[in-house]
Amino acid sequence: MLIGALVTAAALLLQATVQAAPFDVIRKREVTFPYGSKKVRGVNLGGWFVLEPWITPSLFGAGSAVDEYNLCQQLGKTSCRQKLSQHWASFYTAEDFKQIASAGLNHVRIPLGYWAVSPLPGDPYIQGQIAYLDKAISWAGQYGLKVWIDLHGTPGSQNGFDNSGRRGQILWQTGGNVAHTVKVIGYLAKKYAKPQWNNVVTAIELVNERTVLNLDQLKKYYYDGWGAIHDYGDIAVVISDAFRDPTDWNGFMSSGFNNVILDTHHYEVFSPGQLAMNINSHVGSACGIGKQLNNVDKWTVIGEWSGALTDCTKWLNGIGRGARYDNTFPGSWYIGSCAKRTSGSISQFSDAERKNTRRYIEAQLDAYERGAGWIFWTWKTEAGSPEWELRDLIWNGVFPQPLTQRWYPNQCGF
Repeated sequence: MLIGALVTAAALLLQATVQAAPFDVIRKREVTFPYGSKKVRGVNLGGWFVLEPWITPSLFGAGSAVDEYNLCQQLGKTSCRQKLSQHWASFYTAEDFKQIASAGLNHVRIPLGYWAVSPLPGDPYIQGQIAYLDKAISWAGQYGLKVWIDLHGTPGSQNGFDNSGRRGQILWQTGGNVAHTVKVIGYLAKKYAKPQWNNVVTAIELVNERTVLNLDQLKKYYYDGWGAIHDYGDIAVVISDAFRDPTDWNGFMSSGFNNVILDTHHYEVFSPGQLAMNINSHVGSACGIGKQLNNVDKWTVIGEWSGALTDCTKWLNGIGRGARYDNTFPGSWYIGSCAKRTSGSISQFSDAERKNTRRYIEAQLDAYERGAGWIFWTWKTEAGSPEWELRDLIWNGVFPQPLTQRWYPNQCGF
């Protein structure tokens, strides 16, 4: 009875966010972006519908709440709805989509939490995101961008990161959480298969960055999620590599499952060993990913990456946690100062630092286009983040414009 009530409530929620046209106008459709033959060149719209404290620190004030779940729990639903409605309406606008397209990009990846569609009983989360997601899709269509909807937060949390909605616990693969997530995916597929959306929404990601506890169950979820989406058309289905080597997924869903994309993420700042590498080692590591992509049997997109060579951005590792780079994070050692790196613009960096960042970015671009393409994390932040904010990197000549421009050609020797 509980599951049935949740299904009904979620369906009503989605129906309330769309125009009055009935679902019987849904038609089967094909993918409207030629994955595999044209490179994905995109950017994530992080921190919009799934809060991340380092992206929008003002929403978290002094930091007594460490994630969206606790923020809404502390504020109460009325105050949380007021705060987040203002955020959703202002953090991204049509002008951002215009700038993204002008930069030569062709995709935006938009993180979304399950609670935007179908919250669980007792959840403190509030709803209203779908109406703004609809605006985002309309703006993307206006400027010729494709949209990849990314289920970034699942019931119980799939990884315990604050960017899953709830930091600390990892309970997704318990109880009815996985089954509930399949329903959420089905609702999204049903809505965005409608003719008014189907030239823009070209992919749905089943789960972001799963920390695997039960691999067989995860694979079954991928089968079920693919089926839920393909009930309504041939939109691309994105599966996460779950922090495994991309080649580990060779042979899985390779026959009889069309339009499957593997999403892998690459950062070199979340261990002291990586942070201690010099620029040549960072470039070599990125180039190694490109060589690896030659051996993957699926369209593979690097769905998250950045220009970061440090983890210094305030709250990047979570509220109340410091940085490995300056030894303020447990288990690390001192590598360098985080001065001028916690917020602001990359224009604060020295000329040599900006050149090293550009070298690293160019190597990643060359490497990732050995696969199906890339989606940078992220377009912008509230207080500025010198190594993570794509628009700032472009404005300061650190990210290539046009995207094929190279100051450091053939670093990988491909």
